[in-house]
Amino acid sequence: MKFLHAADIHLDSPLRGLAHYEGAPVEQMQQATRRAFINLVDLACTQAVDFVLLAGDLYDVDWKDYNTGLFFNQQMSRLREANIPVFMVLGNHDAGNTITRQLRLPDNVTEFSYHRPETKVLEHLGVAIHGQSFANKSITDDISATYPNAIPGYFNIGLLHTSLNGRPGHDNYAPCTLPGLLSHGYDYWALGHVHTREVLHEKPWIVFPGNLQGRHARETGSKGCTLIKVLNGNTTLTHVPVDVLRWEVCRLNVNDVTVVDEVIDRARWAVTQAMQTAEDKPLALRFLIEGASPVHNELHSQWDRWINEIRATATDAGLGNVWVEKIQLKTEALRNNSIQDEGPLDVLTHFLKGLPQDGTNLQVLTTELRSLRNALPVEARHSEKDSGIDPGNPDSIRYLLNGVEELLMARLLAQE
Repeated sequence: MKFLHAADIHLDSPLRGLAHYEGAPVEQMQQATRRAFINLVDLACTQAVDFVLLAGDLYDVDWKDYNTGLFFNQQMSRLREANIPVFMVLGNHDAGNTITRQLRLPDNVTEFSYHRPETKVLEHLGVAIHGQSFANKSITDDISATYPNAIPGYFNIGLLHTSLNGRPGHDNYAPCTLPGLLSHGYDYWALGHVHTREVLHEKPWIVFPGNLQGRHARETGSKGCTLIKVLNGNTTLTHVPVDVLRWEVCRLNVNDVTVVDEVIDRARWAVTQAMQTAEDKPLALRFLIEGASPVHNELHSQWDRWINEIRATATDAGLGNVWVEKIQLKTEALRNNSIQDEGPLDVLTHFLKGLPQDGTNLQVLTTELRSLRNALPVEARHSEKDSGIDPGNPDSIRYLLNGVEELLMARLLAQE
């Protein structure tokens, strides 16, 4: 038999904070999760799999309207026509009390209860699937502990949305342990929640397939599902990419750069390298420009120009298939110590270094910035919200201060 294991689809996930500029494929990005899901359904039909497992977080948030549910049902109807059943659990993003709009599911789709573990038996295949959905977003108990033991003589599968024993960047929901999962005697654990593909154990298999489509720069590389084949008692796994757009982070070290144009040349080279591993898929790139360099001052003092130089270079080198999501400048200046150790620059440096710990001055600055924020145009305030930065929050101010010294020194020391 053959089956597909997918998780963390996050249909219609709102991709916020994206840079809008001429040529940026914003519409293409917004449709990425749907197109990846269509690819998953196409794969299931092409491979004529016996069933599909969805291990939680099918949806990202409550539906904006019914179109999200209509799209999902349409794709499930395609699988029904191919005689392919689907078994799914709800995760923290689409828990039982999270999605307020509902549509009746096609009859080939089984959604496991969130009240208690359930078992679905496919007699013709000799398969038993055990699973339980999330009742609410924050499940902190080990729900796998109450899953039943394996049914003798069947190929037993556990369908579970979990952080296991914890993973960086993921909330610690439905925590459990490898020994705990192994104790059930299942042949395959189909896990969800962690967006990076990970095979935790072999024979029996315990697998995070990763999410179906990368949605931001922390979700880089190939994304897709796992195809499982069981033949004569042997189980083999294959990762199958179904993503429609790739994310990559390009780190440019400029320690030895003495002319700014060379930064642009290195950006072109980085785009070319990234395209070679993208399997002909469009690329969303984030650039990190780092190092102590003589060009630091020029980069900071004319940053708007160099941002757009890199964008133009990426568009040219990528033949329209590359989009620069963000450019982060983390360079340092090569300063003359004799200048730094005297006069107003020295005073400014000491002030900036002490400000994050100076509660009084920090509160004054926070109050001023809050007032300035209220004077911004509405669209600028929305952009600030998407970035996760709140100028009225002292913690946000401390974070922003990390780059202020470099920016000010670059402006003050620039030759012009």
